[in-house]
Amino acid sequence: MDEATKEYLMGALENVIDPELGIDIVNLGLVYDVDLDENGVCTVTMTLTAMGCPLAGHIEQDIKYALGDLPEVKETVTNIVWNPPWDKDKMSRYAKIALGIPD
Repeated sequence: MDEATKEYLMGALENVIDPELGIDIVNLGLVYDVDLDENGVCTVTMTLTAMGCPLAGHIEQDIKYALGDLPEVKETVTNIVWNPPWDKDKMSRYAKIALGIPD
């Protein structure tokens, strides 16, 4: 997968908003990787802000909707990982400003 395709997929994932924080999962730094294979299977490797997040299923469903609108994507797999652990340093400057977190 080329870099342009990766940016295209990440752009679609910016439409997935974390319902608790009101910021998209890309700017929150939750998405670690996205890959699209030759069969149209898109794998999103991501984490959550905390283990046991009650909205994990909601976020996963929103990922399927966001990527499902793209003609190249035939199937979406969300791979939730805990290593490396998420922390506020993974957030974009935009997310930090929106949440009032000092840079």
